[in-house]
Amino acid sequence: MATWEQFEEEAAELAASVRQRFEAAKTHVLATVRKDGSPRVSGSEVDFMGGDLSFGSMLDAVKARDLLRDGRCAIHAHPADPENGGDAKVAGVAVEITDAEEKKAHATGEEPPGDFHAFRLDLREAVLTSVEGGQLVIRVWRPGAGVSTVRRT
Repeated sequence: MATWEQFEEEAAELAASVRQRFEAAKTHVLATVRKDGSPRVSGSEVDFMGGDLSFGSMLDAVKARDLLRDGRCAIHAHPADPENGGDAKVAGVAVEITDAEEKKAHATGEEPPGDFHAFRLDLREAVLTSVEGGQLVIRVWRPGAGVSTVRRT
């Protein structure tokens, strides 16, 4: 399992830039896989705690049911001007946090009334896309593979 902490250890500069994009706004776009295999997008908040990127959901929300059935997901940080901070995305597998104390610690924002779902992301990929000197620059990190960079004109 690749944690956010591993990402920071392997690609500190990129991890800091991606985290900055996620911390620049409160809500982001979470993509999950529906039962029929089609994509679903939902709003979500994220948090960085204990070396993990975590996020939550109201109890039995459709996005939570998607993740419990098939944990594959992607989170797109609230878009920014690509020339001013770039566009950040992460992808991986959501792992439900079931331990009551850990779940409470990983709750994002204000804890909802009643029970809720909490997840941590088993990070498989992080991408930052920006514009530099008139070029589109795409930086991709994958666990153990370092950072690759593609430049397009």
